Amino acid sequence: MHNLLQKAAIALICCFFLSPGIAAQDTTATIDLKEMPLRLLDYQSPMQGVKGVDGLKEQPAMQELDNFQKDIMSRISDIYRIHINAMEAQVNNNPLQAEANINDALAATQGLLDDYPEISGDRRFTELYRSVIAEYRQFYGITETGNEPQGEIFAIQEELFSEDESWADTDFSFPEDLQLQKTQVPLIQNKHVNRHLVYYTLRRPEVMETWLTRAVKYQPMMRRIFREEKVPEELTYLAFIESGLNPSARSWAAAVGMWQFIRATGSVYGLEANWWIDERRDPEKATRAAARHLRDLYNIWGDWHLAMANYNISPRGLKRAINRAGGVEDYWAAYPYLPRETRGYVPGFIATTMIGMNPEEFGFQKEYQGEPYSYEVVEVEGLMELEDLAKAAGISTDELKEYNPELLRWATPPGGKYPLKIPVQKKQEFLANYEDIPKENRSQNITMHTVRSGESLGIIARKYGTTVAGLYGSNDNLSSTIYPGQKIVVPLPRGSASQISANQPTNQQRSVNTQRSSSSNTVSPPANSTSLSYKVKTGDTIGHIAEWYDVRAWNIRTWNGIGNTIRVGQTLSVYVPNSRKAHYEKVNEMSYAEKQEIERKQRRGENIFIAAATSTDGDNYTTYTVQQNDTLSEIAESFGIGLSELRRLNNINGNRIYVGQTLRITAN
Repeated sequence: MHNLLQKAAIALICCFFLSPGIAAQDTTATIDLKEMPLRLLDYQSPMQGVKGVDGLKEQPAMQELDNFQKDIMSRISDIYRIHINAMEAQVNNNPLQAEANINDALAATQGLLDDYPEISGDRRFTELYRSVIAEYRQFYGITETGNEPQGEIFAIQEELFSEDESWADTDFSFPEDLQLQKTQVPLIQNKHVNRHLVYYTLRRPEVMETWLTRAVKYQPMMRRIFREEKVPEELTYLAFIESGLNPSARSWAAAVGMWQFIRATGSVYGLEANWWIDERRDPEKATRAAARHLRDLYNIWGDWHLAMANYNISPRGLKRAINRAGGVEDYWAAYPYLPRETRGYVPGFIATTMIGMNPEEFGFQKEYQGEPYSYEVVEVEGLMELEDLAKAAGISTDELKEYNPELLRWATPPGGKYPLKIPVQKKQEFLANYEDIPKENRSQNITMHTVRSGESLGIIARKYGTTVAGLYGSNDNLSSTIYPGQKIVVPLPRGSASQISANQPTNQQRSVNTQRSSSSNTVSPPANSTSLSYKVKTGDTIGHIAEWYDVRAWNIRTWNGIGNTIRVGQTLSVYVPNSRKAHYEKVNEMSYAEKQEIERKQRRGENIFIAAATSTDGDNYTTYTVQQNDTLSEIAESFGIGLSELRRLNNINGNRIYVGQTLRITAN
């Protein structure tokens, strides 16, 4: 190394002294320049296109969007605006506004997923969902995992719908001369079905064995209900690929139960879901709702394969795939244009049905051991602690929850009697012990909470299933700053408005008529409401109309006795609050752009009703009439005045206001 350094130094010295002489003597000398080889980083411009999913052709990054995609993009951007408003409200130390925006963003996100279940795999949507959920968890101090999938079915779906299909190349000898039972749903066998047969018989036979064992418990009950609802019994196998027959299954997108109902669809079919109970988790009630839903979808499409696909995808998404396939209403024609999960839905059903009807032919046992689903019902009071009820029945609390999976909290829901399910032959023992439960062990509708270190109003509200607004309404002079040891009155949330049913969906005892409405199948209108008519126009969806009238899509379906399909020119009835009739009766005459602009303003947090509720009193003061869900801080912010000034003008000490109250805002 030393010698090398010496040689390098000598070379440098020689260059220093000799170079001038060379330059002076040879003025024509030239230097040959060699072009350096071009070396590029391993980089691909996003504008050059990326490889499409599922082997589709490359698409440009800025491809033109169709109306379906534009609607989704528009709604995602609106939700981000609400999300930003929520964060700004927290910066401004306004927990009431922050809570309203956080919950609006969450509701809008879930509403988008309800309308278009197929976007659960869309990258833009998943990023939005993570952001909204993160803010919700931060505000309410949620540290435990609350939105992780529950149930083995989701890991199975991930593997089945993955890009890696090397396992599907396995040689498999299918049973020859397989004698299938006669079915109403066509059991077509093709390469797509064979792929699922390979998966469940060779790749994951233990999964199918688990499901066949669970079927011993649940399928007799399910078949009975499907017969009663006049739906093909073989469709009970759809629950295999929905949840693996697991009543506690929960997807990250908040689809719940054995039949994976989202909250909106469950509500259409009468399944009660509140802070205390969720009937989507009850095997019997959910099966009844699923049978009715499938029958209604068949009435729309006239084809069981399309009906099943529509169970998994939005009507608009399915219609889009059909149109791309040339307009033929056939599942297999639309197959290449469906989302990957929906493409595997019908083949998965056919494969599990073939195995379930002929287990021995596919290498499984002919019969599996287990007891059919059964129970006894006892009526108990509301707000009874489950621990006390389990002791009265002589079973553990966990076992009591297994019999009553719809119960979400430590006690039965408040209100009337609750039909508690207990093991067969335990009824007499339970009734004898029930009378001995002390009266003081029964909860009240209001409780006191002592603030602990690190708690916020959001954390306390979420713990008891109430809202920050509810805490302000129950505590005079409550500040956004709380301290350890402080006592706060907490109102417990209400239970169901109806008496809970033991084995039927609580809120609806009939199917939704998907073909035409009649006076015999409509429901009672909401209190203090007015019926308005809306004529369906080109491009309208039930989701859009619901947004324009500030109701839920299931409200419109229920009021009109329809399913998810509407047609241009059809007249729909919509119920709106009497106090806002003047605003909503203009909607029918507005253009699509005008209606969407109002919706965007509302999503940005603007009060679109404030002008209609504003007037002038005899002393020339601008006044405002309090509307449903208004808060004092929101009204002050809407009119651009301070909260303390608004209190002074109206002689208000705390934050309590009531619907219909007239508030002075400022002198004109």
